Amino acid sequence: MVLDMIPAAEGQIAAGRFVLRPVRPSDTGLIAHYAADRRVAEATQNIPHPFPPGAAEAYVARAMKHERPGSVWAMDGSATGLSELLGVISLKPMECGAGKGNQSEVAYWVAPAFWNSGIASEAVRALVAANPLQDRTYFAEVFQDNPGSARVLTNAGFQYLGDAEAFSVARHAVVPTWTYLRKLD
Repeated sequence: MVLDMIPAAEGQIAAGRFVLRPVRPSDTGLIAHYAADRRVAEATQNIPHPFPPGAAEAYVARAMKHERPGSVWAMDGSATGLSELLGVISLKPMECGAGKGNQSEVAYWVAPAFWNSGIASEAVRALVAANPLQDRTYFAEVFQDNPGSARVLTNAGFQYLGDAEAFSVARHAVVPTWTYLRKLD
C-alpha cells in the first residue's frame, strides 16, 4: 500500500511518497549506477561521464562528513515500495557580499526511471518547507535544454532571475543556464 505521506524519522524530511534522508554507504552502488547514465551526468554540472571508478565512494564519503558545509539527502522511497534511492538533493551554503550566509544553492538529480513522476518536485518542495539550514534565500541553476527541471523550480515558488552559463563536466562544455531564486522569509 502506498501512503500519501510517510513519516520522517530523526534527521529526515518527509517528502510525500518518500523521505529525504542523509546519504549512507549502502547508497554507493545505486549512486554509481545512476550517475554513470549519460542523461543524468549531462543534466548536472559536476558529474563526469564516463563516471570514474571510486567516484561514488568518494561522493558518499564527502556527503557523510559532519564538517562538510551544506547537506546532501537521498530521496528514499523504500517505505512506500519505491526504490531505496530515487535521486539526490543537496544544499550548498553560499557566502556572497555583505549578506554572507543565510543562502544556499539547491541542486538535485533523479534517476531516469523516475523522471516525469513528480519525484523532483516533491523533493524540492519538501526541502523548501523544511529549510534545514535556516536560509533566507535559495538559488538554483538549470541547463536551458532541461525545461523539466525549470518547471520543478517554478512549481516550488522559485522566480526566474536570468540567463547565465555554467561548465558541464560531462559535456566538456560551457552550457547556457537559467538561474532561479526563492525567498524563504
